Amino acid sequence: MKIKFVLNGKEVETEAPPNMTLADFLHDIMGLTGVKKGCDTGECGACTVLLNDKPITSCLVLAPQVNGKDVKTIEYISRTELGSRIVDAFKQTDSVQCGYCIPGMVITAYALISSKRASEDEAIKEYMSGNICRCGGYVNQLKAIKFVLNLEDSV
Repeated sequence: MKIKFVLNGKEVETEAPPNMTLADFLHDIMGLTGVKKGCDTGECGACTVLLNDKPITSCLVLAPQVNGKDVKTIEYISRTELGSRIVDAFKQTDSVQCGYCIPGMVITAYALISSKRASEDEAIKEYMSGNICRCGGYVNQLKAIKFVLNLEDSV
């Protein structure tokens, strides 16, 4: 099936199998290895990408569904000023242990901070709740996000 969409700021026109998930398409066909496949049921958040600037679990979206839309992955987000600040804060707070969840965490944090929708711990935790960290780095990840939001003085 032919699809045309914007991927990480560039227009893409390509073929995609009609039953292939966006996660598989981005990782296996487009070579964007920052898209991690964890649970394949939308529970863990490892495959999170931005679809029209909203975080979504790409394992629950079929590749043809992005036709005419805008998709951003960690490869794009991490090169932005805000994305770079989030990545640095995650590093400085030792939020990165095994690292598997980090692309999805960073993308969700990016969406949260960009939306300016949360400034208190519970609201941040709620927004980030779709991302599971197998290593349990939540305390440091919260600290990193609060630092980028200017709610923490240091990391």
